[in-house]
Amino acid sequence: MSCVKYLTAGVLLGMAVIFLAAGCHDHGNNQAAATNSGTGGQAPQAKESAETVIQAERAKLSEEDRKLVDAQEWCVVSTDNRLGIMKEPIKILVKDQPVFLCCKHCEKLALKDPDATLVKLEELKVKKLTQISAK
Repeated sequence: MSCVKYLTAGVLLGMAVIFLAAGCHDHGNNQAAATNSGTGGQAPQAKESAETVIQAERAKLSEEDRKLVDAQEWCVVSTDNRLGIMKEPIKILVKDQPVFLCCKHCEKLALKDPDATLVKLEELKVKKLTQISAK
């Protein structure tokens, strides 16, 4: 009977590890339609639908925050996720600087290494400017 206990405990532990490791990356299905790299083989309707969701979520922000989100564009932790694809972007302060995240799950990682988070923020802003100037 003790073998069954250990097996059950192992399965439950394994499931917990998989769940925690997935973090906010489990919402990547919605993100595929919202990338900024063209349609990527996606139907135009999917891209338009994702863009509609993103803009609707960003519209919930103040004008000042919306400008910051538009300049950042992507989550500093899950950098494939455009801000607003999941829900209203989450605002945190990192060394007194506003940083936006795609979800609450990214907050702990963003705050774990504040300097790296701020470097990533600046990289994302440059990436966004590069995309704008390429159009």
